[in-house]
Amino acid sequence: MALSSAKKTTATALGMTLAGAALAACGAQQGARTAPVSAPSPAPSSATIPHQTRTGTPPAPSSRPASPPASSSPTTPTDDAPGGTRVSREIQHGLENGGKAVALTFDDGPDPRWTPQILALLARHHAKATFCEIGPNAQAHPAVVRQITAAGHRLCDHSVHHDEHQSAKSADYNTHEILDARQEIAAAAGPGAEVPYYRAPGGDFKPWIREIAAGHGMRPLGWTSDSDDWKRPGTAAIMRHINANLRPGAIVLMHDGGGDRTQTVQALSRLLDQLDAQHYTYSFPGR
Repeated sequence: MALSSAKKTTATALGMTLAGAALAACGAQQGARTAPVSAPSPAPSSATIPHQTRTGTPPAPSSRPASPPASSSPTTPTDDAPGGTRVSREIQHGLENGGKAVALTFDDGPDPRWTPQILALLARHHAKATFCEIGPNAQAHPAVVRQITAAGHRLCDHSVHHDEHQSAKSADYNTHEILDARQEIAAAAGPGAEVPYYRAPGGDFKPWIREIAAGHGMRPLGWTSDSDDWKRPGTAAIMRHINANLRPGAIVLMHDGGGDRTQTVQALSRLLDQLDAQHYTYSFPGR
């Protein structure tokens, strides 16, 4: 009897131990699925975006994709955009159209003061451009976003917080930065709006970041002529920077947000006059 009782006690204890282990494992899996992503710091206003460490053209894509930092729920990007359209992960440095054309791009907006002035200049010269927007800025100024799309310009995702070192952070964080911004920009633009490009803040185009964007239908968008207008070096200096790499097929980088853009507006006016006089046409980056 004593031996039988001991066996029953041992079996009961073993059963309780196994049940506890299973419950703990289930709880761990449930936690991994539902653990919230730590919220990044509040989005900077369009006047306080930190700038900027990039220099010149963003680097060519690496032939050996880097792995994202460890994440509680790593993102596995897909190859196909919504609707089944395959989008290249390669950074786009070319235009949709050939010939003597340039693509004008503007980062860090929309800004209710500067973006409408830029739109007015573009309209006067029948020029088209791509606007790389910060998600919360688009959310705060939907009327300006709709001015952009109504005029036939294109939209580009430029992240939520303009974090120039986002590749050092988790896949969850980067997914938030890229996809939440796209959602905010598209919602501001209205039904049917497209956001066909993603431009990484500061050119932080690690291969796996490009995979997140391209896997969701956004072509990574580079540049070939950097105005350095964010430094506010003077209108003449902005023009020198642009002209240093201005040629047919150039993608020109300027800013309509992130601070006082008086010099940008002045330089754009001169640039458009020059491009017209040199018989350039205006195109969009390839997709």
